[in-house]
Amino acid sequence: MVIGMLVTCAGILVSDIIAAGLPKISEPGQLTFAPLGIRLCIGGHAANLSIDLTKLGLAGREISLVGAVGDDLFGDFIEGELEKYGIITHLERVREAATSVDLILVVKGEDRRYHADVGANYWLNTDHVLATLEEEMPTIFYVGATGLLGEFDERLAEVLQSAKRLGCITFVDPVVPYKHGWNTLLSALGWVDIFHCNSSEALAMTGKKELGEALKVLSEGAKLTIVTTGEHGLLAKVKKQEIEMPAFKVPTVDPSGAGDAFCAGIICGLARMLPPKGFDIDRMSTEDLLHILLEGEASGAVCVTDIGTTTAVTRENVDRLLKEQGSTIMEHTLVRSK
Repeated sequence: MVIGMLVTCAGILVSDIIAAGLPKISEPGQLTFAPLGIRLCIGGHAANLSIDLTKLGLAGREISLVGAVGDDLFGDFIEGELEKYGIITHLERVREAATSVDLILVVKGEDRRYHADVGANYWLNTDHVLATLEEEMPTIFYVGATGLLGEFDERLAEVLQSAKRLGCITFVDPVVPYKHGWNTLLSALGWVDIFHCNSSEALAMTGKKELGEALKVLSEGAKLTIVTTGEHGLLAKVKKQEIEMPAFKVPTVDPSGAGDAFCAGIICGLARMLPPKGFDIDRMSTEDLLHILLEGEASGAVCVTDIGTTTAVTRENVDRLLKEQGSTIMEHTLVRSK
């Protein structure tokens, strides 16, 4: 039995097949060569974040992961990659579907093109997650890519309430829902301490046309709401303040996994100031919050500088970027009191 885990992650696990740096997308029947090669990488919010946390300095034994894979070679690949980092795994091998696979095409200078099979993720067992929470009683409970998790999505509020009862800090990062709408997520926001999404997700789930309005709606539930906007930085809101932070300037090779790296940076920054239990986001100082957001941004920024969702995320790379640009980012960050 593992009691007192630092971070327990639940969410999607994916085998990513990535072709980055493409000159174009092939026309029907046309051959296009991949100048940077084609790589098989572990992916999915829960896997990416877990690995990023170890690469940013947390010990694998402090991190656990609950997820579903198929009984196949891609499932073996994911399990083996997680074991390399010493992460404690609670993987279900489901028979209903194969391991999720995502074909990612990245044309140079353009955003990613995803071609995904939800696969085994849709069959994640909610009771298995709840049992793991009861056993591990983590300080932080992270849910990655709610929206693709079938019955788990329908029971999200129940899961988060259980986590709060155990004293966990809850952190949720969604994706566009599969086979249902945003309602299950929105109704669960009252039990979320930290909520992260990108700008398109924020507008879609709230029905708003302006990010500021979307941020306001989302923050009515979550204690700390963060909307990342790629090269334009982020918007964040806590009870009495709104924050606008510009982005780090880095060359983009492959943006896959940047949001997960951002969340990992937030968790690492938070972990350095946490007591074992009872931390309240509402009592965090502005200075601490800004430094946590800065580390999140730096972690997301280094992620995009190489192919793969976790390849470039290292403590050394993040610290170097913070040293080079961190003070400039802080100087141009706006804090508005409400």
